[in-house]
Amino acid sequence: MKPEGITPSQTVGPFFKYGLTPTGDYAWNDAFTNSTLTPDVSGDRVRIEGRVLDGDGATVPDAMLEIWQADAQGRYADPQDRRALPNASFRGFARCGTDKDGNYSFDTIKPGALPDPDGKPQAPHIVLAVFARGMLRHLYTRIYFSDEAGNAADPVLALVPADRRTTLIAVREAGKAVYKLDLRLQGDNETVFFDV
Repeated sequence: MKPEGITPSQTVGPFFKYGLTPTGDYAWNDAFTNSTLTPDVSGDRVRIEGRVLDGDGATVPDAMLEIWQADAQGRYADPQDRRALPNASFRGFARCGTDKDGNYSFDTIKPGALPDPDGKPQAPHIVLAVFARGMLRHLYTRIYFSDEAGNAADPVLALVPADRRTTLIAVREAGKAVYKLDLRLQGDNETVFFDV
């Protein structure tokens, strides 16, 4: 009889994109989209796009990303945020999978500034979670905007070493409502991820 041993840990997947995203390399859609936009949502409409890269700089074609964000007035569609939403249809949540070239995109509104739990002002930002093969736990980060003066005083961004902050700041394309940010899962210039 063979002695019992320790079962090695293994990752699950990569099933994130296939099972949980609205579009992909299959012929059906579900209830989630890569957009927070509805006709009555007010605010500056923007697109956030980029690539997901692994530690070797190769694109990740089967990652799943989720965003949560405040509306243009800095209010969340969440029961814990007791301030009334001016646009009741705003969800502040979207999900997408990367394409075969590791690209992602979200269509949303630029969020407003909001207070942190201590009442200190935070720069407009979007919270992002990354799910990908080979990861036992998903990763959390934030997306800040390159044209926001509030970045200089943001209490969370201030905790990040100055030379690493660029990994969190989406750069606006000249003349367009498009912000670009590549997400690097490890290696040189790895995106800053938060232990939440």
